[in-house]
Amino acid sequence: MSRLKTFNLPDLGEGLTEGEILSWLVKVDDIIELNQPIVEVETAKAAVEIPAKWAGRVQAIFHPEGTTVEVGSPIIAIDTDPDAGPLDTTASSSAGGDLPTPSAAALAAVEVAPAEGAVEPGLVGGPAPGGRTPVLVGYGPRTTSAKRRPRKSAVPTQASAAPAIPAQATAAAPVVPAQAAPARAVPAPNGHEAGAATGVLAKPPVRKLARDLGVDLRALTGSGPLGSVTREDVQRAAAGAVAEPASVGTTATAAASFGADREQRIPVKGVRKLTAENMSRSAFTAPHVTEFLTVDVTRAMKALDRLRNRREWREVRISPLLLVAKAVLLAVQRHPMVNSTWAGDEIVVKEYVNLGIAAATDRGLIVPNVKDAGRLTLRELADALTELVQTAKAGRTTPADMSGGTLTITNVGVFGVDSGTPILPPGESAILAFGAIREMPWVHKGKVRPRQVTTLGLSFDHRIIDGELGSKFLRDIGDFLTDPEAALLAWT
Repeated sequence: MSRLKTFNLPDLGEGLTEGEILSWLVKVDDIIELNQPIVEVETAKAAVEIPAKWAGRVQAIFHPEGTTVEVGSPIIAIDTDPDAGPLDTTASSSAGGDLPTPSAAALAAVEVAPAEGAVEPGLVGGPAPGGRTPVLVGYGPRTTSAKRRPRKSAVPTQASAAPAIPAQATAAAPVVPAQAAPARAVPAPNGHEAGAATGVLAKPPVRKLARDLGVDLRALTGSGPLGSVTREDVQRAAAGAVAEPASVGTTATAAASFGADREQRIPVKGVRKLTAENMSRSAFTAPHVTEFLTVDVTRAMKALDRLRNRREWREVRISPLLLVAKAVLLAVQRHPMVNSTWAGDEIVVKEYVNLGIAAATDRGLIVPNVKDAGRLTLRELADALTELVQTAKAGRTTPADMSGGTLTITNVGVFGVDSGTPILPPGESAILAFGAIREMPWVHKGKVRPRQVTTLGLSFDHRIIDGELGSKFLRDIGDFLTDPEAALLAWT
């Protein structure tokens, strides 16, 4: 078996054909372990860490940070038996610094990563216990507690980056893993690379932005959760402002970086590009109808308070979204046609509900979903929603978590908005906008009293859902939120 293996960029999700290399977590000549994260890649759906298929020594890195690579293209070469001596390579570098040309024997010794379906069990893209196919970090067995290696500014020498290059990669010559040149170079203290800042709490997209703008993360005071550096902190620093920590309950305001023409140009890519394409396709394909319902949710808020006071719920994160989600799931049982897809010559009605929750992140809008949410108990649903939100905020939502949604809730109330007319996610027939809960004058038992009130907005595909069905579905959600305890007794 060949000791030199090349690892191709794996399929990171449904319909994804490329990914942008955010950062390399290893460098040439590093000794790596099985399943150790080696590279961070951003796709149109998520930023993910990809683990190593094999243990060994890094022989070559074929693409620098910031490069967009097609799925199936070689990204790294690994010597799986570094103790067996040097590899047989013939270096014929030119004076201009060209990369070495491999010998025929070295090319013959290369073993390319097997195609999907033939990958070793338990590794990326290969079968795992239970029939799953792990394609992302967090799937399959993990034999080590690998830690991220700090990147160094030193560029490996030509001799250290002289691997046997696979024939499949000759069309795009491999490159030494040097950091991409920043758009505006700002010298960092102590000779460190701007933006590297090991030990600073920041998400990968924020680190990449700092590198692009030449900002040293160590010089910033983070305004995000747990003192993390946010995109706004980096943008303010790049504009010459001083990043101060935001006070509790406030959001840092982004200071846009404008050029001499007083205009800012933001590349449309990744999540934002995919979202724009999906929303445009959905808006001009499915005939949208939106209905609104204003509901007195005072009893629902009291029910949540009683739930929080129960011993078994005291450690559980509970929000009004939990009751809205439960209301939607019960209403789907009464009106299953709402949970369906228009497939041209047929309507596909689904028994399962993959409940999507729209989430605003630093990378743009994403809609992860709780798989088979209709089968979960209220406690299981609460835990699933908490995990979904925390994962989205941490920027670790996987493409698998964002695919296969059947029905969506968008909680615009967290931004203080009363309601809206949301656009359907592609392939879904209904989306519910949950507005802010406000204390308002309301006629209750014949008298005007202050009550907790919210407005629901339901957009639906009029090809599938007519006015009667949409109205009944929305009315049932409203009835549940008006008196959830009575609805649970009557509907279940």
